[in-house]
Amino acid sequence: MLTKDELPECPVATTVQLIGNKWKLLIIRNLVFNRKQRFTDFIKSIPSISKKVLTDNLRALEEDGLIKREVFAEVPPRVEYSLTELGKTLKPILDAMFEWGTEYKNAL
Repeated sequence: MLTKDELPECPVATTVQLIGNKWKLLIIRNLVFNRKQRFTDFIKSIPSISKKVLTDNLRALEEDGLIKREVFAEVPPRVEYSLTELGKTLKPILDAMFEWGTEYKNAL
């Protein structure tokens, strides 16, 4: 997790740094609207993402404190991803993006 000194001074730039790539936004979208997800759920709902890129982005979001990874002691092992309390605060941003995207498509 980055320290306050390592983050950009501008709050918008901070947000973009944390969730600004398309993969992170789609991962967060899945967790906002579907709550918990397994790795294969992400692969199915984001078909153009590679397993490596998905793994890297999940790790980055976890490191930044936005998602949590829960491992269940089962055979085979089961891993679920969900939003942390901090991650849940992104819901209004995703809701606004959903609404804006819908309005834009309807205006065309």
